[in-house]
Amino acid sequence: MTTPLTPPAEQGAARPADPPAPPRPLLRVEDLRISYRSGTGRVDAVRGVSLTVAPGEVVALVGASGSGKSTTAHAVVGLLPPGAALTAGRVVFGATDLATAGEAAVRRHRGRDIGFVPQDPMVSLNPVRRIGPQVGEVLLIHKLVAGRRQAARRAVELLAEAGLPEPELRARQYPHELSGGMRQRALIAIALAARPKLLIADEPTSALDVTVQRALLDHLDELVARTGTAVLLITHDLGVAADRAGRVAVMSDGVIVESGPVGEVLGDPGHPVTRDLLRSAPSLVAVRERTPPVRPAELSRDLVVAQGLVKEFPRRGRGESPLRAVDNVDLRIGRGETFALVGESGSGKSTTARLLVRLARPTSGTIRFDGEDITGLRGEALRRLRRRMQIVYQSPYASLDPRLSVGDIITEPLRAHRVGSRSERTREAVALLDRVRLPAGTLRRRPHELSGGQRQRVAIARALALRPDLVVCDEPVSALDVSVQARILELLTELQDESGLSCLFISHDLAVVRGIAHRVGVMRGGRLVESGPVARVFAEPAHPYTRELLASVAGSRRAGAVAGG
Repeated sequence: MTTPLTPPAEQGAARPADPPAPPRPLLRVEDLRISYRSGTGRVDAVRGVSLTVAPGEVVALVGASGSGKSTTAHAVVGLLPPGAALTAGRVVFGATDLATAGEAAVRRHRGRDIGFVPQDPMVSLNPVRRIGPQVGEVLLIHKLVAGRRQAARRAVELLAEAGLPEPELRARQYPHELSGGMRQRALIAIALAARPKLLIADEPTSALDVTVQRALLDHLDELVARTGTAVLLITHDLGVAADRAGRVAVMSDGVIVESGPVGEVLGDPGHPVTRDLLRSAPSLVAVRERTPPVRPAELSRDLVVAQGLVKEFPRRGRGESPLRAVDNVDLRIGRGETFALVGESGSGKSTTARLLVRLARPTSGTIRFDGEDITGLRGEALRRLRRRMQIVYQSPYASLDPRLSVGDIITEPLRAHRVGSRSERTREAVALLDRVRLPAGTLRRRPHELSGGQRQRVAIARALALRPDLVVCDEPVSALDVSVQARILELLTELQDESGLSCLFISHDLAVVRGIAHRVGVMRGGRLVESGPVARVFAEPAHPYTRELLASVAGSRRAGAVAGG
């Protein structure tokens, strides 16, 4: 008997099932090109970007400062700034090309079908409106609730979902009454209010401590799993990208240089830009630890000593007990030493810093600076003290006056304290620019003409103008991508080694702290729950909250192992 030559399928045998077709992209960006108007003509910021995001998919867009990540995100939701123009390409959401559909069509989708989390919460929230109405506004605009009362109740629920403590209280507060991390969570609540099909998140966790970051990202993961919401995540945190994204696209100079599954791209990068980003990423695993400075005997006395610091703020409700933001804190900062404060948003880190530099008066406790009790200083004595203390703030976008040139910004402290002649101040500004590795030509430029990293260097130069003894760095690199972060941290270390500066470094990024600080204090609920040498606290944390912080670091081992290898 001969074997028939008929293929099995034609004999009635079951055919192997065809592989399922890939889901139709929810968002399709094709050959996107965007240019900005400048003094010398138009500058191409995005040069032919193409990417897709499928329903339920998380795609991370990473790259250095100025690579075009945020410009791409703003183009999708029709929020390009003045002077920017979409010159070519398509932005297809569902069946609509948002690039050509007109403003009315974009508005119908924005907020309802496409949620957007902008990067800077202080700029993005209305400073004269309470938080609750700002969250509820999305629901009212898109007629998703019956009226303002229902919108107010739903706003409180959304604030709670975004991880804000005491959401009823936060809904009644104004943006300036919230910490930076709390403001960021309010923006996230606004973006998720309408349960959008697509969430575009531009650095949504850059201002958040690691425990809140983990809770928020877990919430986004849950939303994706439950509703199929897609996420385009713009981030400079490779740990977050490694932990949360399915695919990653790496941008440089306006183009996508590498993309693919996150494990392949970050595990075996094929492009030099990706490898450089990975090398620059701070890590809890592979990092150089700083040894305490060796001080001569005559300088052995600590520069700053605080004892029993308490700061209370009155609450709005009648009869409510005051909010104790700082609760019986003792700390010291040595000469030439970097002392870091870490802890969750609202734990009292920034309030403690403001007390130490006397931008706020403690309710009780004492502060000694260079041996002098400065707790009750006022008037001219306090003004003289402030020459010896300076601050570098978190946001390089909000902390520089946009109306002033870089030269005027740097010399402003010198003018305020009547130091030097005009020509001497200009020479000092040029020297300071050189110290922070910026060309002298930067003197005539304005902040909007600089990248985020360049602006933060200007802020550092301004802080150094009066040659202070103490510099407070309040989240100075959280808004910057990892390659710029690395350069700024290296610069701060070099400047400290050169001049013997003391530094109070506030950060929620434990990997950054391990690389720059000598000692660290952990704050929670206004209390300093643990402090000591960085190596000891991170290797053998004594307090349960410190252990929780260390366990919450996104991708520290995965990204750190790659960066260190």
